[in-house]
Amino acid sequence: MTEIEKTLQDRNVRPTAMRILIYKFMAEKEIAVALSDIENAFSKAERTTLYRTIKTFEENGIVHQIDDGTNISKYALCEAGCNCELNHDLHLHFHCSNCDETICLTEQKIPNINLPSAYIAEDANLVVKGICEKCSGQ
Repeated sequence: MTEIEKTLQDRNVRPTAMRILIYKFMAEKEIAVALSDIENAFSKAERTTLYRTIKTFEENGIVHQIDDGTNISKYALCEAGCNCELNHDLHLHFHCSNCDETICLTEQKIPNINLPSAYIAEDANLVVKGICEKCSGQ
């Protein structure tokens, strides 16, 4: 059994050939990807299969969705040990206004935000926008 198959099985996701390929594709990227990026990479696959795979990954804590302000949902693999818990696993995202890439900065955790008692947090997203290290040349 490969590491990818084990990761999928640990999250109660059956490791089909397409799921393994999509996971591998996302693991090779250092940036968050849009569904259209996955569709372009797997142009011979059915769009519904690709969409269902990403939704299955998201529902089972394999990927997280990022709203980077571009009106295009992006997805990135969750780091090892992540349970996508609001108070423990949230991290900073960086969107480059030059190359239009969104990067997870998993070492930069979002601090716990104490909301008034009548408020119930369902999601939090912190995106910093600017020029990435690749585009700045530093």
